[in-house]
Amino acid sequence: MEAAELLGPDGPLARHIPGFAPRSQQQAMAVAVASALRDNRVLLAEAGTGTGKTFAYLVPALLSGGRVIISTGTRNLQDQLYYQDLPVVRRALGVAVRIAMLKGRANYLCLHRLAVAEADGRWLSREQAADFAKIHAWAGRTRRGDIAEVSEVAEDSPIWPQVTSTVDNCLGQGCPCFQTCHLVKARREAHEADILVINHHLFFADMAIKEAAFAELLPGADAFILDEAHQLPDVASHFFGLSLSSRQFIELARDTAVEQRRDAPDAAALTEYGQRLEQAVAELRLALGDESRRAPWRAVSEQPEVMAAIEGLQGVIEKLRPVLQEASVRGKGLENCYKRSVDLATRLACLTQTAGEESIHWFETRARGFTLSLTPLEIASTFHERMALYESAWVFTSATLAVGDDFAHFAARLGLDEPTTLRLDSPFDFSRNALLYHPPQLPEPASPRYTEALVEAVLPVLAASRGRAFLLFTSYRALREAAAALAGRLDYPLLIQGSLPRGQLLIRFRELGNAVLLGTASFWEGVDVRGEALSCVIIDKLPFAAPGDPVLQGRIEAIRRRGDDPFLEYQIPHAVITLKQGAGRLIRDVHDRGVLMLCDPRLLSRSYGRVFLDSLPPMARTRRIEQVQRFFAAEGCPSS
Repeated sequence: MEAAELLGPDGPLARHIPGFAPRSQQQAMAVAVASALRDNRVLLAEAGTGTGKTFAYLVPALLSGGRVIISTGTRNLQDQLYYQDLPVVRRALGVAVRIAMLKGRANYLCLHRLAVAEADGRWLSREQAADFAKIHAWAGRTRRGDIAEVSEVAEDSPIWPQVTSTVDNCLGQGCPCFQTCHLVKARREAHEADILVINHHLFFADMAIKEAAFAELLPGADAFILDEAHQLPDVASHFFGLSLSSRQFIELARDTAVEQRRDAPDAAALTEYGQRLEQAVAELRLALGDESRRAPWRAVSEQPEVMAAIEGLQGVIEKLRPVLQEASVRGKGLENCYKRSVDLATRLACLTQTAGEESIHWFETRARGFTLSLTPLEIASTFHERMALYESAWVFTSATLAVGDDFAHFAARLGLDEPTTLRLDSPFDFSRNALLYHPPQLPEPASPRYTEALVEAVLPVLAASRGRAFLLFTSYRALREAAAALAGRLDYPLLIQGSLPRGQLLIRFRELGNAVLLGTASFWEGVDVRGEALSCVIIDKLPFAAPGDPVLQGRIEAIRRRGDDPFLEYQIPHAVITLKQGAGRLIRDVHDRGVLMLCDPRLLSRSYGRVFLDSLPPMARTRRIEQVQRFFAAEGCPSS
């Protein structure tokens, strides 16, 4: 059977998977993927919501007879592929294919660091001690060591960094627990698998050869399938650049203290210098300003207090290095700390000097920390060179890759020359089940009263939809303003990003069934709420990247230097793809109905608005609230 037949009404998936519904778009994509795998070609496939793109690439991948690496956008999607989708399709096809999943090292329990933490036994709080006890009990029964198994310990618990490893603090083959290491076992399984599921961060960590302690994964693959591929250019920019965070210094200081107490109790100077290192990091954070921000490094690099804080940090680590070097013969942990001190000193020097024109030099401050970064202006040539090393097929797929019918923006950012392209519309009936509403008489988005006016326009829509809505914002400031303006004015539960972890907010949203959720970037994609609980998606503005973002500024300046228009070439295409992601939250199932409310008046008042509208699924449009009210009152909606 060909790929299309396997996914057809008489194919094995229809026979073995309850509720499976053949879709012509899915079959067309499967044929294109099978052809790309067979002929070692590059395929860009945009598959609208409901296409079933996962099965469309899994069927040809499982039957290809080669080794296929599948990369996804998030760990949650990895888990879904590995635990649900792959086993189901493998059983239906009846093929004996070995599958494996590999995550980044921070997702696996480190047995050595667990033992060190237990021996040290210094906890900052009763809660941390309780978390450690839960992890320790789980450690005795886990087979995979995947920390996602420990749902009773929060993802952001400060205990996790103490019992997992990083590229910096992993001892590699010198580790006393190397033979029983969960990461080593996972990597061994990965090398033996026919189908390997990873995520984009791990993909680029390997492609950029960040982890020299382990053999590379990528050269052995016959094909790469990259799902949620719209995320790749930004993830690649991070891994092909250079960065350094305050957390790396803090972890070095604290690991040095732990290893000193364990292997060099007479070398008290190590702990003293570690404490001075933490203090120097705190002084640099203070010198960078009180607020949380992202800005070009040149904005602060010549400020006297910043220059003094950098000199202070460099001075402390230069004094720590020889003491660590002398103690490094006392234990593998101290040896690793010495190597880290050398690496951090080198990176600090690089990231506080003037950068060349090929990179964007910037920094970010958070409440208690900072990151210094060099981001390449473009990664197309680097990515193209790395791709050329592998004689493999490449499939890039997402619900949002094209601007209209044009893949040029995505292809150019990754340096993809003349790829085969395929754009498949969603099989869902948007013309019948969705309505696009443009509220009239809103001011320009730059107006100081824009969010206030938006809230007034939103209230009658929420009354008509009886809650059941996402309000998606392009900035936290607008979200906070809207949350304050809506407080006490809704008859429905109001859920606000930041009040709970994202996963808990989504669970609460689904359970309530009539809630209104306010979210920013993390709710624009990767969120799947099917059914009546989400019947309205409201987007405050066109999602142009923040004009003050240093990476955006650098790319705009580079495009201008070569004589092109950055607004047309970069900012509009990027915003179109982001808008498609946000709008894609609305209709997630064949039975879903809903209203998409796009508030930004520039969609109708500016010529470029047509580019955005033409990239959305075809649906009826209105500027009248009465039509929105009739839509929700129509048969098929739940009664009030």
